[in-house]
Order: sequence, then C-alpha cells, then structure tokens
Amino acid sequence: CRQLFRSPSMPSSVIRPILKRLDRPQDRDTPVKTKRRRSVAGTPGEEAAEEPVARLLRSRSFSHEEIENLLANDHRELIGDFSKAYLLQTVEGKHQDLKYISPEMMVAVLTGQFSSLIESCVIVDCRYPYEYEGGHIKGAVNLPMEQDVEEFLLKKPIVPFDASKRVIVIFHCEFSSERGPRMCRFVREKDRACNEYPHLHYPELYVLKGGYREFFPQY
Repeated sequence: CRQLFRSPSMPSSVIRPILKRLDRPQDRDTPVKTKRRRSVAGTPGEEAAEEPVARLLRSRSFSHEEIENLLANDHRELIGDFSKAYLLQTVEGKHQDLKYISPEMMVAVLTGQFSSLIESCVIVDCRYPYEYEGGHIKGAVNLPMEQDVEEFLLKKPIVPFDASKRVIVIFHCEFSSERGPRMCRFVREKDRACNEYPHLHYPELYVLKGGYREFFPQY
C-alpha cells in the first residue's frame, strides 16, 4: 500500500505518520466517540458517557420551575401608557385585546372600595336612549354614537387633580358583545391619534362583561 502512495522524493519514514493521521477521522465520527466528546470536560470518557443526560434534565427542570414562579407572581399587564399595572382584577371575555371586569368588580368601584386610588370612574352606556331610559347603572352616561363619546371624553379630557390617582373608563352595552367593545376600541384609537406615543388621556379602559343584562339581575 505504501508503495502506491510513495513519492520518489519522499522517504518512507515520513509517509507512515501521514497515513496514521488520515486514519484518525474515521474513528472520530463513530457514535460512541461522538457521545464521549459531548460529555463534561475533564471527566473520563468511558465513565461519564451517560452523565450529561442527567445533568441536562436537572438544569432544564430548574429553569422551567423558575419561569413558572415568575409567571405565578405577576399576572397583571401594564395599562395603555405602560406607566403602571391595571388596577382592577380582570376576567376573560369575548375579545382578547380588551380588558373585562365582572359585575362584582363594577360594584366594588361604585361603592368606593377603590376611592383611595381612583379619582374618577366614567361608566359609558353605549345602548340606545330608549334602552338607557328603561334602566341603567347608577352614574352611567349614555353615549351611543362615536361622536357623542368623542365629544364627552376627548374634546376636553378628564384630568385627575391628584396625579397619584387614576381616571378609568368602563364601557358596556346590553350584552357587552359588540357595541361596548367597539366603542372602547374607538376611544383608544382616537386617544392614540391625538397624543404622542405612548401617552394617553385614558390609558385604563375596561369593558363590563355580560353588559347590563348580566349586571341588572344581580344588582
């Protein structure tokens, strides 16, 4: 074999190490060698071949546990201008991009349980006037049209006297399925348009889940 690859100008003593070096990569790519190469540096290949599996599992489990704890400790998101977290506890609703509150939470606001943190709460009833006149939540303002709510909220925005307190707006209609959520989005869109991002006149908007139909039988 050596004679086939030998150059007349190269001594046979030089060819032997070259042939040995060419043979080594074949060993290197075997599955056993690959596993041993991935073992922890500084440990014998034969004894540590299975150790990395256990170590990786422990590390992955610990990281997952840390993430779970972080998520469990803070479920609240930031309000529209990113200055603070939403004050009221929210519930799941039809539209994922909106924040819904329960009738119980609405009553908590109406009875002053958040008076130390909320300076003004505007309840926007988006139903038609005849629905509003047939019965409405105490203190709610009837703003069924987009121009009505723009005139009431955005022409002269409500500003808290105490900067540490909040102004919140709660929208609802009969079921809070279409009209209330649509008006909530409209206010946010107009508010964004007349302010420099991320500043907002009303960064904290909510929708009453179930609307007046769910609120009235209970309260």
